[in-house]
Amino acid sequence: MNQENYEKMNPRIVEEDELTIDLGELFRVLLSKVHIIILAAILMALVAFVGTKLFVTPMYTSVTKMYVLAKDENSTTSSSNYSELTAGSMLTKDYMELVKSRPVLEKTISVLNLKMQPAELANMISVSTPTDTRIMTVSVESANPKQAKEIADAVREAVSVQIKEIMSVDSVNTVEEGNLPTSPSSPNTMKNMMLGGILGFVIAAGIITLIYLLDDTIKTPEDVENYLGLNVLTSIPIQSGAAKSKKTKHQRESRKAVQKRR
Repeated sequence: MNQENYEKMNPRIVEEDELTIDLGELFRVLLSKVHIIILAAILMALVAFVGTKLFVTPMYTSVTKMYVLAKDENSTTSSSNYSELTAGSMLTKDYMELVKSRPVLEKTISVLNLKMQPAELANMISVSTPTDTRIMTVSVESANPKQAKEIADAVREAVSVQIKEIMSVDSVNTVEEGNLPTSPSSPNTMKNMMLGGILGFVIAAGIITLIYLLDDTIKTPEDVENYLGLNVLTSIPIQSGAAKSKKTKHQRESRKAVQKRR
């Protein structure tokens, strides 16, 4: 009976088979293959570890902080109210834009004699400011920890001059100089290993599930009734060990018979 004739004779069964998945049986299949899934997760975690160590360049981050002091903030009058503080916080966003401006980047490149373009330097710099503060944080990421510190300090000096000239502020105070990083900020080896383990777990479980869904062989009497529409009257259990023993015994008897004939 080919597939086309089977579908014509049993359209309802085919439709139900396409829509129904035995989640309990699927769970048992996954549980029986749990050792393979765990092995795949461990293997992918090891691959992520080796790949991170061999193919990912460690990056170091140096951080410097500054505070911009407006001219009217030196006075102790009551004019320094909440609205002025809010306006100062808004101005901090303008200061942040100046950090990656072309004059600041070009001056930093010139001072340190860097062999890179302003766009490349801009990609190494990130600027942030904590909420409700006017402390500006400049972070520089580089494969060389010493270079990261030098760039952070040079950018801070260059942007300080730029802010004074353009924004007409009183001074730009240094809160923190650039630090010399002693350990890489990226990559995160442990995080990559965890992601690799999860990926291996998902891939192994997905492959096992796919094999289960594509397996249309008949294994149980229930499968015979569902897929062929036949009633199972009885079944004969056959043990593989017993069958093998009978086969071996038959071979021995055949050999003895041949020897007697000789």
